[in-house]
Amino acid sequence: MVGELLHDIMAAVNDKSFGFDHADTVDRARAWMKEGLYTVLLAQLDSKPVGFLSLYESYALYTEGVYGTIPEFYVRSAYRSQRVGSALLNEAKAIGHQREWKRLEVTTPPLPQFDRTLSFYQRNGFTISGGRKLKLNL
Repeated sequence: MVGELLHDIMAAVNDKSFGFDHADTVDRARAWMKEGLYTVLLAQLDSKPVGFLSLYESYALYTEGVYGTIPEFYVRSAYRSQRVGSALLNEAKAIGHQREWKRLEVTTPPLPQFDRTLSFYQRNGFTISGGRKLKLNL
């Protein structure tokens, strides 16, 4: 589903912003989960994966402590608006409380194509904290 997520984002912005290798992605996710660095929540209906959310622990002085970051979050289009995404977010919030994180952060591009995504996050309690996500490939 990570590949589906990246494909959807690149189609929305009309730019090949990401590279994706399925085997490498699976290997990375397994290694990070085994090391306890990365948590993946999987939503299933009738034993079929329909969505996922990933989390990792972050640190920053501006957050006044440890917090969680959601780097990937995806619900297959046929299952959107069926509370799958909200259920995943509720589980992420519960994990954050359990780990005593100060907050959860997620980024969505500040583009009109992602207004629906922004509204979803806001309906689920997120507020805009400013800034834009930038990258520098090393």
